[in-house]
Amino acid sequence: MNDHGGYEALAAALGNVEIVDLTVPLAEGLPANWPTHMPFQRKVYNWYAAQDHPTQPLHGFRGPYYTAFLTLDEHCGTHIDSPAHFIPPPDSGLPHASEMGLITLDKVPLNRMMGPARVVDATDLKDTGEPGTSPQISTEHVLRHEADYGKLEPGDIVLFRSDWDEHYVPIPDGGGAYAADPFLAGRGPGWPAPGIPCLELLLERGVMTLGLDGVSVGGVDDPAPAHHYGLGKGMLYIELLANLKKLPPNGAWFVYLPLNIRGGSAGPGRAIAFVPK
Repeated sequence: MNDHGGYEALAAALGNVEIVDLTVPLAEGLPANWPTHMPFQRKVYNWYAAQDHPTQPLHGFRGPYYTAFLTLDEHCGTHIDSPAHFIPPPDSGLPHASEMGLITLDKVPLNRMMGPARVVDATDLKDTGEPGTSPQISTEHVLRHEADYGKLEPGDIVLFRSDWDEHYVPIPDGGGAYAADPFLAGRGPGWPAPGIPCLELLLERGVMTLGLDGVSVGGVDDPAPAHHYGLGKGMLYIELLANLKKLPPNGAWFVYLPLNIRGGSAGPGRAIAFVPK
């Protein structure tokens, strides 16, 4: 006879939590992609029946069902960077090459993408940078969090909250401020991003996975150093998160599940948190 006690305990635990979606939506016209990368596209491939449409005629030649196809950059929307994103493989002869360059998305264990959420408040930095630059999330932000909520521990998932996701709106409604304006035109401040000393402190604490509600762990003025440093040491970066304001500073459980892309530099997916009621 099967013992259902474990399932019952899990069901009881889930009944005492709120599930918070931390994922940005995807749609054409939203600033979901890195400004120089392929934009997100979604086109209807088959509709229940043929139908006239002013911009995209709908066809039902495959049968009475509905499906669409996507053009999706690996770094589109809420996604996780694998170390191979910026670290070449060791035999490449390229700068920054190391064994970490062999860790593509499909090589990342799922347990590296879940754990206790530690939400570090960096909202004081939102919209404070010079045009085309990112204000730096510092060690002081982390130390203030630790003073109030306890020292970070190995296995914690650090989430930097700046509320930058408030800029994640359709481009015609001001969504250029999210990434394209500061990165391409140097117009307006960039998203807050952790500096190298901050990443060093996280590594000292044993934190190997971090996320933020900005566009990239690297700042808009030069995204490469933060990626070379952290990914080169095996860290994982989860970018374009949303709704971190709905999480407590401590006490939630974070889960990220990406698409299983063989050889992927990154993986879009769904980020959620379980928050005790």
